[in-house]
Amino acid sequence: MEDTSPRKRPAERRSGLTIGRVFGVPVHLNASMLLLAVLVTVLYGSFVRERLDLSPAAGYAVGFGFVVLLLLSVLLHELGHALTARRYGIGVRGITLELLGGYTEMERDAPSPRVDLYVSLAGPAVSFLLGFAAVGVTVALPNGTLLDQLAFQVAVSNLLVAVFNSLPGLPLDGGRALRAAVWAASRDRHLGTEVAGWVGRSVALATAAVVVWLTAVGVLTTFGLLFMLLVAFTLWQGAGQSIRVARISRRFALVDLGRLARPVFAVPTGMPLAEAQRRAGEDGAAKDRPAALGVTDSSGRLVALVDPVAAEAVPAERRPWVSVDTVARGLDGVPRISRDLDGERVVHTVQAHPAVQYLVTAGEDVVGVLHVADLARLLEPKRKIVT
Repeated sequence: MEDTSPRKRPAERRSGLTIGRVFGVPVHLNASMLLLAVLVTVLYGSFVRERLDLSPAAGYAVGFGFVVLLLLSVLLHELGHALTARRYGIGVRGITLELLGGYTEMERDAPSPRVDLYVSLAGPAVSFLLGFAAVGVTVALPNGTLLDQLAFQVAVSNLLVAVFNSLPGLPLDGGRALRAAVWAASRDRHLGTEVAGWVGRSVALATAAVVVWLTAVGVLTTFGLLFMLLVAFTLWQGAGQSIRVARISRRFALVDLGRLARPVFAVPTGMPLAEAQRRAGEDGAAKDRPAALGVTDSSGRLVALVDPVAAEAVPAERRPWVSVDTVARGLDGVPRISRDLDGERVVHTVQAHPAVQYLVTAGEDVVGVLHVADLARLLEPKRKIVT
């Protein structure tokens, strides 16, 4: 499955062990993949041991070999996405292999529906090629041999991945292809993402219904049922995230840092927190606009910002005795955002440098402070934002 959340930030889902680079692309192994490796080694090892009358050690060795082939298959699938994206000038940050497959993390979205379509279909195309190649190997090998069994399982797994990933719903690759088609027809990328997200939710529900039916008629075991329900749940979550991303992205045009940034209300170093908050509150009420609380040195130069989270954590009865300096953060430690950035670049900057507040600058001058909660309220007005 493909990563459909807003890309372009290092606070992304990346986790686990970096195992190397392939064609210059970093490859990461998520801890969840280790769980799948153990399960497949044990289950497939037991199956092939009974089928081919192998010793337990030999059976589990074959099971582990099958895990390695699966990992290589997933890696090649994701490399299809990564190398195609790079072919069209889209940087690739890395590939992560995890429990339900893998994802390719790109630095930005495709610039056009055509490129989006090519990148999305490259992965399933690789899986189809691997699957058909493994079918050819299965046909060429003597029936009932160990290599024949491995080739058959590789063929089945790759063809299943290719077919399932081609279904037209996000976060599947087929969902990205559907998004590209709607984007091309409507010239609205956000509409394409939202449509593909809703179709993805339908695919998730259909997947759950099919696996329950297959379990009822005896085709799937209890383990197979639980695993496939996990797949369906993951699809539902990914589709919901895609819908949310589309709705947020539509509101990027509303982001105007000149209006959204709070003015700085500065108080001298050493002032009690309670008094500083009282003065800032009165100033905000007079201007009908909340202010960010800053701290100046003895020469009147702004040197720090009060961290609203740290300030709120101080009990009200102690605030008259706590200096603003105690809950302030030096300006060097506060991320900066240029006032001239558009909405999309503001969001990407916030994702790349998570913080509670940001200095909004015009050249070298600080012209205000962006509170991330204010940005969140603008982008998701119906969502309850905890500050």
